[in-house]
Formats: sequence, structure tokens, C-alpha cells
Amino acid sequence: MKPRTKRAVAIVGGLAALGVAAALVLNAFQSNLVFFFTPTQVAKKEVPLDRNFRVGGLVEGGTVVRHKDALNVSFKITDGAESVPVTYTGILPDLFKEGKGVVAEGRVGVDGVFKASQVLAKHDENYMPPEAAEALKQAGHPMAKENFAGQGGGNPR
Repeated sequence: MKPRTKRAVAIVGGLAALGVAAALVLNAFQSNLVFFFTPTQVAKKEVPLDRNFRVGGLVEGGTVVRHKDALNVSFKITDGAESVPVTYTGILPDLFKEGKGVVAEGRVGVDGVFKASQVLAKHDENYMPPEAAEALKQAGHPMAKENFAGQGGGNPR
């Protein structure tokens, strides 16, 4: 083979390897990407049905039901305008309480119930995801204080 042909094959091979590596990285990134939605967006069916996402707001008072099996819990998450029924199987965080902020990760079932695979409770008094704080503020909810939005760092992951 001529040196010119060898160089061309090496360049094409290198570009092909770079393309495959870029495709693998983008695929891994896409698989781990989880979006945040408010209960209003979930109620309006503005959420993906084929992948996990997060929904956040306040645990609606009087809706927490612990089933006979101690690990099965159902409750509602609200943003003041809409509520989303949630079921979860597992141990809830110690900070999980009615009227407190929560973020649940999972997907909506065909019955309209959000099936959570993970539940995260608010970790301090001054933090709420900005999207949840904005939704509560628009609904005129008393928990929607200006100092909640953007405090305490980025979105929990």
C-alpha cells in the first residue's frame, strides 16, 4: 500500500472510532437524563410516558396511606393547583411528612398514578426546587415564599 493510502485509511479509521465513541457517550447521557415536572404538568399529561422523570411539590395533607405491607405507601403531591397520586414501595426518608416538600422519581402508569422508584425529601428549610416554588407561587400557596426559589444549590440528583 502506498503511504498516501495508509494515511487515508488511518484518518478514516480514526474518524470512525471517534464517531462511535461520541455516539456511546451521547447514548449514556440520554439514558441518565431525568427531567423535572410539576403536578400541574403531570395532570395535563405534558410528561413523557416512556421514561422516568421527577415530579415535585408538597405532600398533600391527609393523603398519606401506609398499606398493610409496611413498605407500600400512597400519597398525593400538590403544587397548590393540581395533585398527583403517587405510590411508592420502599423506606421513605426521615424528613418525609405531610405538608413538606418532596421530589419523587418514576413514571406515570396507564391508570394515571405516578409509580415512584425513589422519593427525596426536602433537606433543609430554605430549599425547594425552583420549578416547584414557581408553581406554588402561581397557585397562591402559602408555602411559596420568595426565599425558597434558588436557595441551597442545584436540583437534587
